[in-house]
Amino acid sequence: MALIITEECINCDVCEPECPNGAIYQGEEIYEIDPDLCTECVGHYDEPQCVEVCPVDCIPVDPDHEETEEELMAKFERITAGE
Repeated sequence: MALIITEECINCDVCEPECPNGAIYQGEEIYEIDPDLCTECVGHYDEPQCVEVCPVDCIPVDPDHEETEEELMAKFERITAGE
């Protein structure tokens, strides 16, 4: 599952630099997460780093992008293949 940033986001700028996949970016109003790049930090860390640093707990699982641990690992491998 990819994560999503909700409207409770206060644009504090702490999540974006923590994302190892570059999935977080500044949207028109708040930060957003690209579901094609979000692996919930699978392959990098045990826990999603953006969730760990978010001061307002506004980064839940995106119900529109459900993925298994295996699918997230496959996405991680695809994203990092060129590194």
